[in-house]
Amino acid sequence: MNTTVILQPSSVPLTDWKRIYRGSGIELDLNVRSKVEAGARTIEQIVAKGDPVYGVNTGFGKLASVRIGASDLETLQRNIVISHAAGVGEPLPSSVVRLVMALKLASLAQGASGIRWSTLQHLQDCLTAGLIPVVPAQGSVGASGDLAPLAHMTAALLGIGAFFVGDEQVPAMEALGQAGLEPLVLGPKEGLALLNGTQVSTALALAGLFETERVFQAALITGALATDAAKGSDGPFDPRIQALRRHKGQAEVAAALRTLMQGSVIRASHLTNDDRVQDPYCLRCQPQVMGAVLDLLRQAASTLETEANGVSDNPLVFAETGEVISGGNFHAEPVAFAADMIAMAICEIGSLTERRIAMLVDPALSGLPAFLTPKPGLNSGFMIPQVTAAALVSENKQRAYPASVDSIPTSANQEDHVSMATHGARRLIPMARNTANVVGIELLTAAQGCDFHAPMRTSEPLERVRFLLREQVPSLADDRHMAPEMKLATELVSSGALAEAAGAALLPSLTA
Repeated sequence: MNTTVILQPSSVPLTDWKRIYRGSGIELDLNVRSKVEAGARTIEQIVAKGDPVYGVNTGFGKLASVRIGASDLETLQRNIVISHAAGVGEPLPSSVVRLVMALKLASLAQGASGIRWSTLQHLQDCLTAGLIPVVPAQGSVGASGDLAPLAHMTAALLGIGAFFVGDEQVPAMEALGQAGLEPLVLGPKEGLALLNGTQVSTALALAGLFETERVFQAALITGALATDAAKGSDGPFDPRIQALRRHKGQAEVAAALRTLMQGSVIRASHLTNDDRVQDPYCLRCQPQVMGAVLDLLRQAASTLETEANGVSDNPLVFAETGEVISGGNFHAEPVAFAADMIAMAICEIGSLTERRIAMLVDPALSGLPAFLTPKPGLNSGFMIPQVTAAALVSENKQRAYPASVDSIPTSANQEDHVSMATHGARRLIPMARNTANVVGIELLTAAQGCDFHAPMRTSEPLERVRFLLREQVPSLADDRHMAPEMKLATELVSSGALAEAAGAALLPSLTA
């Protein structure tokens, strides 16, 4: 998984961005050098002519009409970096910042930003050396690029601020020196090129997407296990039902649930001897809800893959004609919409999962002992884990209000409509973590429910999942400290171990 990804700008597949996020090495395809150098020559020619071009020899934002003399062009680029490094809050995770750097590398390498090859190489060298800038999480409105966080990233390259070296924060100049690197000196337009763009919003949205994919797959597994624990029917997963609805995600989810339950002795035990006609929606409607989630996540993934392969800074250099044209590719509205979609999907995964937990602990619905304990009353069993799940689901609902419908003018009304993509994307990792905890609780409750059906067993894939859990968490007989076991179960969800145990090939993915 951690082999090196060769970045081929404009055509990097989603799977490679996922590998980078998970820790793979990064190398830039050297065939792009001629394009990069052509863009840089265009900037050199413009500087030599002295014609006013935004960001090359003018001020920025509302100050675009202010001309800057040739002797101050280097200072202009340095100033934009240090003045814009105005973020606040906790640092972004190093895994996200690595992804930001890789996205920026792929964007600049397309030759439309006017950056020199040596500057691009400096960014690559920092990645290779494991120097990850310390970037405060807050301060971008998702238009004019992710200016503040990208300024902090760039400032570190200049020797200002700090890098993460492993888990330690090291002053930037010291970290560069330890790696044998000189601080970067910016040429015309290079500061603006490094600051402008949607890479932080996109990296955060991609990270949220990748975390959500694991939670989604785990929720299919625990949903199937909960269905068996409640002696629910797999009839609603019949392919003929899905074919009439025609949604691809629904059909794939139903197929996965059928396969996960196939061969279950528990299911076979009540095929012809059950007075119940229909299961609750949390069991019966899994294909419809989780299928819609899958379709939505894939749509968001398509948007983000396109964004990741695009060029989103401003102005843009067209070396073929020698032109530099101002536009608005920095506006992160596509990312904002994608992040809002992912947030809704995360909410629904958790919401449906929590309803199954609530169903399992309720003896009137599940037919199992109250709160899944052999001695209810003396023991509370899974009473409060269900409350925790409910709390997390409600917290996610409160976080899921669409960020994209908000806007606030900035830069003296020059930038009068913004996307709010960055904090719309930043909430996704915590939301996915919340839902991973909910799915972890379902794993515990569903496995406990199946324990009451012993010696009957569930299917082979689900038995592998139960074995994985039971290696660390025994069946609950009497009350004990639940929090550590919930943490262990959640780690099985968020690490992807649950999907691996069940058989990842059985489960739909974002790239199928």
